[in-house]
Amino acid sequence: MSDIIKQSVWGDLRKRLISAFVLGSVAAACIAIGGVFYKALVLVIMGGMAAEAATLFGVSLKSWQGVLYCFWAICAGLSAASGYWAYFPAFCFGAFVFAPALWAIMCLIVAAGTALLWLYLVGVWSVVFVIAVVVASDGTAYAVGRLIGGPKLAPRISPGKTCSGAFGGLVGALLAGLFVAVLSGSGMFVGAVVWAMVLGVVAQLGDLAESAMKRSLGVKDSGKLLPGHGGLLDRFDGLVMVAPVAAFISICAVNGGAFWGVTLSDMASSLVRVLPS
Repeated sequence: MSDIIKQSVWGDLRKRLISAFVLGSVAAACIAIGGVFYKALVLVIMGGMAAEAATLFGVSLKSWQGVLYCFWAICAGLSAASGYWAYFPAFCFGAFVFAPALWAIMCLIVAAGTALLWLYLVGVWSVVFVIAVVVASDGTAYAVGRLIGGPKLAPRISPGKTCSGAFGGLVGALLAGLFVAVLSGSGMFVGAVVWAMVLGVVAQLGDLAESAMKRSLGVKDSGKLLPGHGGLLDRFDGLVMVAPVAAFISICAVNGGAFWGVTLSDMASSLVRVLPS
């Protein structure tokens, strides 16, 4: 009986690990090489998420609406990758031509893609910090939740998520952020811990939001591209929410420092500078 329970609990672990290894290797290579490789990775992910979103809401990828929707996301990424940051709001607000749900998702895709491209300009460690926090949050939440179980976090939204898993995810995010801060040599360990936990919470909210969307649509996964994970929206639901938040924080960084060194005072000072006198 215990073997059956163990198999049901960890049945998809092998697929998850293999998919995570392949995806992680590709992402690590593109981040390390940078340039056109990193930009291409972000554009592919943006286009892939748009394709999944269109399919989820019944828009055929063979129709002109489906093609336009995917093309919209890629063009937004190309604009940011080319340094035309001012067009970011236009791609977000202009997406109102699509259905309300697809509009909201497009705004998230554009914001996340633009943020990831921006963070790379801020510094490669900023990208590493964000990805490490999201991956650690997701991985430790999955492991702790399966090992300990206990009360459900949001049973009506995602029956599999537990309170123990959520706490484990926060601890994992904290440790990942601290590790990256140490590895980067930038210091600011207190800030790294604080912002890692904040981003860990944001990542879990993104996960829950995507689960709520899938539940309302009556589907289990957004796609089948990544065995054990589902689709790109399933894999990057936390990153889609975390990247824009991290990019916003980075704007407040003093003298171009690591964004996890930003304090509330820095954010207040940045707000004062942009407000009209």
